[in-house]
Amino acid sequence: MNRKEVAQNTPPQGATIVRADTDPSPAIRYENLPLVVLTGRPNVGKSTLFNRLIGKRRAITDPTPGVTRDPIEEECELWGTDKRVLMADTGGFKLEREGLDELVVARTLAYIERASLILFLVDVTEITPEDEEFAAFLRPYAKKLLLVVNKADSPERDALVWAHARWGFDPMFFISAEHNRNIGELAQAIEARLDFSRVREVEVEKADIRIAIMGKPNTGKSTLLNALVGHERSIVSSEPGTTRDVVESRFLYKSRGIAVLDTAGIRRKKKVTDNVEYYSVTRSIAVVSRADIVILMIDAEEGLSEQDKKIAAFAVEAGRPVVLALSKWDKMPTMKNAFEAARDRLRFFFGQMAYAPVLAISAKEGQGIDKLMSTVVSLYGKANKVIETSRLNQAVAAWVEETPPPAGPRTRFKLRYAVQASVNPQRFIFFVTRPEAVAESYRSFLKNKIRLEFGLDGIPIKLELRASRKDRLRS
Repeated sequence: MNRKEVAQNTPPQGATIVRADTDPSPAIRYENLPLVVLTGRPNVGKSTLFNRLIGKRRAITDPTPGVTRDPIEEECELWGTDKRVLMADTGGFKLEREGLDELVVARTLAYIERASLILFLVDVTEITPEDEEFAAFLRPYAKKLLLVVNKADSPERDALVWAHARWGFDPMFFISAEHNRNIGELAQAIEARLDFSRVREVEVEKADIRIAIMGKPNTGKSTLLNALVGHERSIVSSEPGTTRDVVESRFLYKSRGIAVLDTAGIRRKKKVTDNVEYYSVTRSIAVVSRADIVILMIDAEEGLSEQDKKIAAFAVEAGRPVVLALSKWDKMPTMKNAFEAARDRLRFFFGQMAYAPVLAISAKEGQGIDKLMSTVVSLYGKANKVIETSRLNQAVAAWVEETPPPAGPRTRFKLRYAVQASVNPQRFIFFVTRPEAVAESYRSFLKNKIRLEFGLDGIPIKLELRASRKDRLRS
């Protein structure tokens, strides 16, 4: 393909091209949404009701008590209504506490203070000392509380509801979150008790940048989330596996909206021993497809592990840019060129990610956070960069002249045309005479040229080879 052929070429029939003049609709953000907080002792069905009210399976549900640790927030349209709320599922209230229980309860109580409306959940089949203690604690909040008696799966259980009336909370609702019983009535009651007068729709020019914080357990993911949002959003503990659900928060960085997702630490499969951790890890992996950028936290003291490589592979497969963050850098010895040596060692042992930016950070000390966020914003711009088709093909013609494809009888092929198929992921389709003849080394050559020519350094490039139409007809 020479320069003259490029000028005369037109896109192959059926080719998908990203138009440079595409103008996405402005994003809508909602401000001052009322906060609805679900609370109660462990295993009364809070997460099941949370999922029911928001209309999707967001929180992990499991018979194991105490599955939910960090509060989970979800902005949603309240079930069966056209009203938007911020719904929060919280950890269980316990009298006997051990391990992380004190932190979980403290976070729950902080949400109760902030709540516009509290849904106090209990189990219709029994009243425990924890229920009694919690009911007494919640009495000062009665004006913004609904007592919800769950697991009233059938009319036969309705009579059991009235045992809970002695607490004096009025009104009282009996439901079955699992079987969708009386959920509509509860949603209507929630709507009636909330003030929506301060809710504002704000049209923003640019949608939020969604970043996922990923890595092995105990690499500082939750500490980074808290440093970014400016408050204790995720529970931080030296105990590995503290985070279970995906914890999502939003903040502004230089007037740009950022949605950040803290994920459960991903261990090797043989070390995942229970259902709760399995669901946590599965959701963490699924978060990659929802994110624009992935921050992979690598413990600076421990260095790169095989598990880090596997986590990065999830992001690369989805075409998401990855920032390799050497975390806990404050624990590293102060030596000249220490970072350069660590970065070079990382790239040597992780050659397939040599294009990804490497940064040293200490979320605990606030070091490197600004550089991390400026890198995220830069990568987002590159990941969404649109390249004109004519410019792309002029560049391809120059590359071919500079480095022609192999000329052997089995390796010979011609590049007919190229198009940009999508952004974020950055995907390109090359139409060639014999796709099967294109060696992996030439694919890598084309990817590197795309990055260099169009300022896409730090971005994964997905390359697809197709037989050109006239070559298919000829064969």
